[in-house]
Amino acid sequence: QVQLVESGGGLVQAGGSLRLSCKASRTITSVFNMNDMGWYRQAPGKQRELVATIAADKSTRYSDSVTGRFTITRDNSNKKVTLQMNLLKAEDTAGYYCNWESSWGTGLPVTVSS
Repeated sequence: QVQLVESGGGLVQAGGSLRLSCKASRTITSVFNMNDMGWYRQAPGKQRELVATIAADKSTRYSDSVTGRFTITRDNSNKKVTLQMNLLKAEDTAGYYCNWESSWGTGLPVTVSS
């Protein structure tokens, strides 16, 4: 089973920035690079939703709510994905989860104070 280890997150004021990182282990690089990686988030009382995904060819997809503010990148050689979050809003407050295939990270808390 692939293990996803996340780092980053925390508390920030509205308008600020945070960076989330996720590194995959227990998989070989060639297999990792065949599939999309993504970030999802879940706010209290709400369903988990897509934030952004990045394919092996580094093409990206974003939810409408974060387009223009968040940027997802991946480092294939290090099996790592990063989510740069700028111009954060109170409604971005949620637990953020890294995803690769059927594997999920344990989640990072992001709190944006208004």
